[in-house]
Amino acid sequence: MQLRGNDMNLIKPVQFNGKASKRMHVMAKPIGAVCNIDCDYCYYLSKQDLLAYKKGCSPEMDEALLETYIKQYIEQQNTPEIIFSWQGGEPTLLGVDYFKKVVEFQHKYCPPGVVISNDLQTNGTLLNDKWCEFLKANNFLVGLSIDGPELMHNTYRTNRAGRGTFKQVMAGVALLHKYKVRFATLTCVNNVTGQSPLEVYRFLRDVVKSPQMQFIPIVEQKTFRTDAPQTDAEKIQYRQGDNRLIPGDQDSIMEPWCVSDEAWGNFLVVVFNEWVMNDFGKVMVQYFEASVEAWMGNKNPLCTLGELCGKGLALEPNGDVFACDHYVYPEYKIGNINETPLDKMAFSKQQQAFGFSKSRDMNSQCKQCDYQFACYGECPKNRFISNRAGEPGLNYLCAGWKKFFAHIDKPLAHILRHTGHPVAHGKYNDKVMMAAAEQ
Repeated sequence: MQLRGNDMNLIKPVQFNGKASKRMHVMAKPIGAVCNIDCDYCYYLSKQDLLAYKKGCSPEMDEALLETYIKQYIEQQNTPEIIFSWQGGEPTLLGVDYFKKVVEFQHKYCPPGVVISNDLQTNGTLLNDKWCEFLKANNFLVGLSIDGPELMHNTYRTNRAGRGTFKQVMAGVALLHKYKVRFATLTCVNNVTGQSPLEVYRFLRDVVKSPQMQFIPIVEQKTFRTDAPQTDAEKIQYRQGDNRLIPGDQDSIMEPWCVSDEAWGNFLVVVFNEWVMNDFGKVMVQYFEASVEAWMGNKNPLCTLGELCGKGLALEPNGDVFACDHYVYPEYKIGNINETPLDKMAFSKQQQAFGFSKSRDMNSQCKQCDYQFACYGECPKNRFISNRAGEPGLNYLCAGWKKFFAHIDKPLAHILRHTGHPVAHGKYNDKVMMAAAEQ
C-alpha cells in the first residue's frame, strides 16, 4: 500500500529546525505475512515460506522491538511530519491494545514541533466499533482493500474456507462512515476488475463513497513466490506483444489473474474520462493526481512513477529490513534494526544504488518515449519483458501506460492552462504552444 507519496529527498535537502531535512519511509509489517483471509493474488502470503518464519521468527513484533523501531524511526528523522505505515498480512489481527501501545511509544519519543501520522492497511473484515473509535480518536488514515461490487470482489478476495468477504468488508465501510474515520480505497485491477472499469469506479464513488482511490495493477509471473525480481540474468524476456505475456494464454508466463498491459491502459482511460467529466476536484484518484503533478513539472509523489525509487523500505516482525515492499526476498535484505540503525540502512550506498538504478537502467524505448517524465519506466519489479527490438528491461505494463498518458496529454494541458498552472511536459506544453502561436 502507498497512501501518500513518501520522499527521502536524496537530491535537494531542505531545512527543518535549522538542519538539513532527513526523511525516510518504512512500511512496517508487525504481523508479517499472517492474514485472516486468503486472496488468490496476494504477493505477500508466500513470504511465510520464503523468509525466516520457519526458523522461529515470531509472527508478531514483540513490544521491545516495537519500541526500538518507533524510537529509531522518530529520532533518526528531521522533518515536521513523520508518517508511520502499518501493513501485513492483516495488522488488525494484533488487536486494538497493540496499537494503543504504538501510539503510547510515539507520544513518548515525539519531539516538540513534530506531527506524527499513522496509516493502516486492512482488508476491513475485522473492523468493529472498538477499532473505529480508536482509529478516529488517533486520526489514523485507513487503507481499505476492496475490489468492486460483490461478484468482482469475491472472485479472489475469499476467506480460508473459500467464501467471499464482501459483506464483512461493506460492514467495515459502514463503520468507517459512522465514526467518520479517514479512509482511502485500494482496488486491485486484475483480469476480472480490469474488464469493468466504469462499474468498479462508480461502485467506489457512489456506494462505498470513497474520497480517495488507489488502483493497483496486479502483475506477477508464475515464479514470483520463489524468484526475486531482476536476479536471473539468464531468464528469457519475451518481446512486447508476445502471446506468452497474456494472462490466461495456455503458454503464458503470467499468473492467470493478472491484468494485461492492454486492459490496464483501457481501465485507466475509461475511469479518467468519467472522473474528468464528473468528479474532477471532488474525488481523488491517486494516479490522476500524480499525473497532474508530473505535467506541471513537479516531482511525482509516487515512487512507482517517480524518477527514483527505494523510498519505501519494508520491515518484517523480526526486525529484518528489505529494500522495498515488492522486493522482500533474501537477495534484497539490507539489514536488521537490532544490528544496524534504521537510517544507516535507509541512506546507505546500497539503498541509494537500488533507488537510482530505476533511471539508470531504463530501456532505450523508455528513454526515447515522449512520456518518460510521467513514469520513468514505472516499477522496476515489472521490467521483465523486452522491447520489440529485443532489448531486455522493458516494463510489462508499458503499452498500457503509454496509451493512458497519450490519452490524458491534451486534457491535462487544457485543465492546467485553464486554472492558471504551468504545463511543463507533454506534447501540448507551454513552450510548444508558444512556438506554435508565434508561427
